[in-house]
Amino acid sequence: MTPLSLPPARPVDIAKKLGQLGLILALAAIGAWAARHLGLPIPNLLGSLTASAALSLFLYARMGRRLWFPMNFRAAFIGVIGAMIGSSFSPSLWALAPSLALSFLVMSLFITAAWSLNFAIFRRLGGYDRPTALYSALPGGLIEAVSLGEQAGGNVEILSLQQFMRIVAVVVSVPALLTLWTGHAVGSAAGLSLEHAPADLADWLSFLVIVPLGMWLGRRLSLPAWTIVGPMLVSAVLQGTGLWDVNGPGPLLAVAQLVVGAGLGTMFARSTFRHIAKGFGLALISVSAMLALGGGLSLLLTRLVPIPLETLLISFSPGGVTEMSLIALSLGADPVLVTAHHLFRILFTVLAASAISKRLARKSPSAPGA
Repeated sequence: MTPLSLPPARPVDIAKKLGQLGLILALAAIGAWAARHLGLPIPNLLGSLTASAALSLFLYARMGRRLWFPMNFRAAFIGVIGAMIGSSFSPSLWALAPSLALSFLVMSLFITAAWSLNFAIFRRLGGYDRPTALYSALPGGLIEAVSLGEQAGGNVEILSLQQFMRIVAVVVSVPALLTLWTGHAVGSAAGLSLEHAPADLADWLSFLVIVPLGMWLGRRLSLPAWTIVGPMLVSAVLQGTGLWDVNGPGPLLAVAQLVVGAGLGTMFARSTFRHIAKGFGLALISVSAMLALGGGLSLLLTRLVPIPLETLLISFSPGGVTEMSLIALSLGADPVLVTAHHLFRILFTVLAASAISKRLARKSPSAPGA
């Protein structure tokens, strides 16, 4: 063995890791089954997330170790979601380009107002120091918010928890609010099918090509959120040009929701119930303010652009790209339009945060945490 070589993984280690992964997925499946029988919206996502989070919190508190859940495994199913979104693309969407320009302009105003509101909430109600409050308040870009906040002297643990709680609060509340809005069950809870037609073997095999190809291209081209955007673009091009009729299998999307939810749940492992309670309480206040703001702007926009209100409401809900795209698929909204809005939200937020970080660094280079 050369000095730079690593010893091969022992079979017992591999078996132990696979056992932990199997336990997480089994509990996630039970959570999804329970959520489905309770009539919850997007049960595979919310049920698996809840079960996985509960398991992770309990075992980490008892053992002091986080269960093994490979991020590459979750990323593969995020790619599946991206390909599923692209399969719903229609050339008629190009006609909405002028409407998207107006909608993106309103989105930039939403981001500015939401950031200001959130900063006041985390600074005054949460009692966070200035850099922690500033970057906890970002309405997008979880990884970038934590990274920039750390450079500015913010509390990394609080930043990570608060940004993650934003996504969880949106994922939980948006389907419930839309159910209350419409007065009946929505999406998968109402038996909505996501398949254009019954999927056959060719459809399943096409995803084995589209997903890895799209993820490879997304990474090579350094696309934002490349795990979902790359497969989405490949699938959309094939569907939009008629080169390949892509029909996403419904059962595959159900499994993807379960895996993504389980992966999100494991991220709660190192938190404490006290920190989670405070973080979730602040996240609910923050998300409520942002949803009210986004809802008002959506009502205004729906009079100016030919985009359905439900699609605009999901588009202006500050969750993660993957999770909001899943909600759009499950609730029958146009996932391509929703994904376009969320990519713009994240890109605008990250660029604005980077510009402000550079300005703050120039003002006080010797005291980043001041």
